[in-house]
Amino acid sequence: MLDQFMEQVAETELAPLSLLEKAAKVLGAFEGPQPRLSLTEVVRRSGIPRSSAHRILDQLVQLRWLDREGRDYRMGMRMLELGALASHHNRLRRAALPLLHALHEQTGRVVHLSVLDGAEVVCLERIGGSEATTVPSRVGGRMPAYCTAAGKAILAFSDPAAVEHVLAQGLRPRTARTLIRPLALRSELAAVRERGVAYDREESFRGICCVAAPLRGAGRAVAAVSVSSCRGDRETARLAPAVLACARSVWRELYGPGRPGRAAAAPARDLEPAVSAQAMDNMMGWLRFSEWM
Repeated sequence: MLDQFMEQVAETELAPLSLLEKAAKVLGAFEGPQPRLSLTEVVRRSGIPRSSAHRILDQLVQLRWLDREGRDYRMGMRMLELGALASHHNRLRRAALPLLHALHEQTGRVVHLSVLDGAEVVCLERIGGSEATTVPSRVGGRMPAYCTAAGKAILAFSDPAAVEHVLAQGLRPRTARTLIRPLALRSELAAVRERGVAYDREESFRGICCVAAPLRGAGRAVAAVSVSSCRGDRETARLAPAVLACARSVWRELYGPGRPGRAAAAPARDLEPAVSAQAMDNMMGWLRFSEWM
């Protein structure tokens, strides 16, 4: 009875903590040299009441954030995937940032660095310009891949399964110019492979056009550099060579001048980032499961 009363008191004291903070405390208990922890050790390190900690641990195991071995818990494969993905994205952003600034200085337009996450593209970096307030984008923002230049640039040089996944989600019109027929999108991706750059011709937002080039060697694209403009198709066509040159420079910065040449005879999988496309679920995606906390 006393134990139950103390646990209820502890629950009351923890009430101000958000659900996300409670889960973060449980995960934080695994910091340190000891790879495996029992429920008792997690409770002691996190300060979360035993019943809540047990419930959170069980759900984290189901989500692959943790693994269970007998009565002990340890970091799961999902945590390793996300850690590798975060490391990859940080390295990509560091390599690209000076070149993105140079592209912005050259064009005077809004410049983006984006990656594909499922059926969407996620903005990793945004360098503003004179049209910064007109272009509705932000770091961490998401857009459907099928109607963005960056999304099409990556999809054109992705595994066919990535394209099928996008098509399975449906091509909903965002403007009158959005490509909403699968055949039209497939033809557009084939054209991207031919010319090396992709265009958004007011397909995402009225009055805004964009040109993007993929970051790739001889294999699949890992990201895309893009420039947005409010001055129409002719402007983005004029900017295409600069965008393509920037993307190639970022790739060289990431992998060195010899990498594309050596990779030409290698399988495409050698050029993929350490984390597979299937593993590239954005970390915020786990909030969809927050109700269990």
